[in-house]
Amino acid sequence: MTLVELAKEGFTNLTGVDYSQKAIDLARMVLNDNNLSNVKIEICNILDNTLPHDFKVVHDKGTYDAISLNPENPMEKRQKYIENIYRILLPRGYFVLTSCNWTKEELLKHFASHFELDSQLPTDMFQFGGQTGNTVTQLIFRKK
Repeated sequence: MTLVELAKEGFTNLTGVDYSQKAIDLARMVLNDNNLSNVKIEICNILDNTLPHDFKVVHDKGTYDAISLNPENPMEKRQKYIENIYRILLPRGYFVLTSCNWTKEELLKHFASHFELDSQLPTDMFQFGGQTGNTVTQLIFRKK
């Protein structure tokens, strides 16, 4: 869990959010098992405007992909997601996005109006059926 690793490295003022109560319950158990009572966990749908707008860094590991697969108005939901991520980040804040559904070029196009690419994180390569590839894109954006 990313929050556990960040807390162990000395980062503070950490908040984890998920729309699923089961995911929140599991995260609380993991945090308790690691004696990390100082990490906040909240149930939240990123498509709602309920989060405060004071985050220095936002890390998404699959939420944008899940929203993109929604059969009801996926383009509208993606745009709302992008606007809400932009809203909750402090000026010049960072947005770390991990996606297995979109290419770097597609993500750059989706986020271009609100964010600029800062860097791309390396991802592990895989081998399957004699082919070598990489199905994960990890980008670090900076709020414009």
